[in-house]
Amino acid sequence: MSLIPPGLSRRRFVTGLAASGALASSGLLAPRHARAARPAPTPTVLTGTEFNLDVVETPVNITGRPRIATCVNGQFAGPTLRWREGTEVTLHVTNRLKVDTSIHWHGLILPVGMDGVPGLSFPGIRPGETFTYRFPVRQSGTYWYHAHSGFQEQTGLAAPLIIDPAGPDPIEADREHVIFLGDWSDTPPATIQARLKKMSHYYNHGKPTLGNLPDGMWATMRMDPSDLADVSGAAYTYLVNGQPPAANWTGLFRPGETVRLRLINGSASTIFDLRIPGLTLTVVAADGQPVAPVAVDELRLNVAEIYDVLVRPADDRAYTLFAQSIDRSGFARATLAPRAGMSAAVPAMDPRVRLDMIDMMGAMSHGAHGGHAGHRAPPLPARHASSEFGPSVDMRVDSPRDNLDDPGIGLRDNGRRVLTYADLRTLGGPLDARAPARDIELHLTGNMERYVWGFDGLAYPEGKPIHLTYGERVRFVLVNDTMMTHPIHLHGMWSELEDPRGRFLVRKHTVSVQPAQRVRFGVTADAPGRWAFHCHLLYHMAGGMFREVIVA
Repeated sequence: MSLIPPGLSRRRFVTGLAASGALASSGLLAPRHARAARPAPTPTVLTGTEFNLDVVETPVNITGRPRIATCVNGQFAGPTLRWREGTEVTLHVTNRLKVDTSIHWHGLILPVGMDGVPGLSFPGIRPGETFTYRFPVRQSGTYWYHAHSGFQEQTGLAAPLIIDPAGPDPIEADREHVIFLGDWSDTPPATIQARLKKMSHYYNHGKPTLGNLPDGMWATMRMDPSDLADVSGAAYTYLVNGQPPAANWTGLFRPGETVRLRLINGSASTIFDLRIPGLTLTVVAADGQPVAPVAVDELRLNVAEIYDVLVRPADDRAYTLFAQSIDRSGFARATLAPRAGMSAAVPAMDPRVRLDMIDMMGAMSHGAHGGHAGHRAPPLPARHASSEFGPSVDMRVDSPRDNLDDPGIGLRDNGRRVLTYADLRTLGGPLDARAPARDIELHLTGNMERYVWGFDGLAYPEGKPIHLTYGERVRFVLVNDTMMTHPIHLHGMWSELEDPRGRFLVRKHTVSVQPAQRVRFGVTADAPGRWAFHCHLLYHMAGGMFREVIVA
């Protein structure tokens, strides 16, 4: 049986294999000053309370063509940092680049000066300088860290961060593996951004022709039903722990063991749908926080989202971990096996699915998935060109849908059990049981032709900061007026997702909002300072979907 799945060229698959061999033979993962031929280093796990981290340019070869990445301590991807709850960590970060850099500790609750967002919480780290991060570790779970400067996150400055609990771990497993999903492009990210600005569908090779637009509806509304991802497999190679599909990163197990997989979407711009054929995924944590266990076959990881799952492989055989991009233009792949060198069949990618009426009209769509169905509305008034928010907004949704039991485009009714937000319950309930004193409603907006993104039609820095009073409990209400899914990340404070009736569901640091959807989450303003609030799709953030939140 061929391991090359349908839809992927042999050249692209073998390129990854050649690249993995090149890594081992040429030392291209080594720092520039140590390029003598030697095997690629094993990803490092750094433990303790004090760390020296150098941000350096590092030669890599992911696709068969040498490129320069931005790495910590010359390692792509890594090193993994492992801390313990209740300690204080000190991290000396030295910038050996020719431009400013930074590190943001994603999902961590810490003093604002340690958050690592240049221009808001600190000045950034200039070339040749060392900045010392020092803060108490007040939580446990699976997290990650990444640059918040320019496009350095896309060029490699991203890695896992694991925090062990101060006491016994509530999640019991015989062994664990970190699965860090990424996307790599040989094209410089500034070039990718420039191409998207000139032609937003530049990387969309699944764009329909006029001949297959039903009744001209999508054309009339200036929408593209194939617009699922800004950057596709035409530019990206999808990675597991820094390795392309053909390199076959492998995590070992003994048959009968319970294996904990820490799943992190550390990509710049790719939404992954992940499954392991033959194994049930028992979700036990979301964004680092333990949840009531829920068994599924598949789950969607939006950019920056994290899930811990348990699997129990009983048979003495290999299993393929398969994570396909939302637009089905490529995949990341790894293997779980009892012995090194084993592999299993790689499944074919699912068919590319186009956006449907629920993604266009929200609650006004007849037969909407999960609630708010029941009547048919005229399609054109449901989503219309907007003058309220100005030229940076091409469409508005009149009646956004509130359902959280929708797995999203490409996962609906696929015959597998798919995780939804409605399935998740954080153990212990909300951190703050007070009812929100006020609602803050923000519309996620964009203009695809201009490739401009923002909140309420304003691209950063045009939008005014959002002011919160220290100690207050507020509810953020996000309405997605665009045709794309947005992972929204608030720094410094937890986002406690609610159902449409205001009941607490799950605590997260990144909340995914589907097209034509409205979501609500409570926030307790217990962290004074200036914080970032943004879409975690890197090119959307760079395109303006960013706000400042001030707590005072």
